[in-house]
Amino acid sequence: MLILKKQVLAILSAVLVSASFAWGGTHAVAAPATADAKSDAVLGKAFRNRTSNLQVQGRGEVVKVLPDDHQGSRHQRFILRLRSGQTLLIAHNVDLAPRVANLRDRDTVAFYGEYEWNAKGGAIHWTHRDPDGRHVAGWLKHRGRTYQ
Repeated sequence: MLILKKQVLAILSAVLVSASFAWGGTHAVAAPATADAKSDAVLGKAFRNRTSNLQVQGRGEVVKVLPDDHQGSRHQRFILRLRSGQTLLIAHNVDLAPRVANLRDRDTVAFYGEYEWNAKGGAIHWTHRDPDGRHVAGWLKHRGRTYQ
């Protein structure tokens, strides 16, 4: 039975490779829009329209790690640059969620949180769980770990 499965897989692989060449598989095909491009477009529109209170997801590169904000709840702060070039301030509440460990410039961070408009590109907050359960839970992802 195992030999038969291997033979079927080998035949299917050969057919797919042949079909790829017959259909011009060596030519580049336009890829569909990526999730990053879609989220960048949503964030770009929110910035242009001065929209706030918008739940968003995306990913960017850390361009500056800022000092923590100690006014009220403590927030770990850093600036991300999206592929589109737009920058976002990430304000991650470290009284409610673990601090993002070993964060450095040029690191990639994915996020899910609430967008608030500002003239510098916007800010993302609510990147954690709401202890009262009234707000959608957000998160940050860095080097394979999720912080919420």
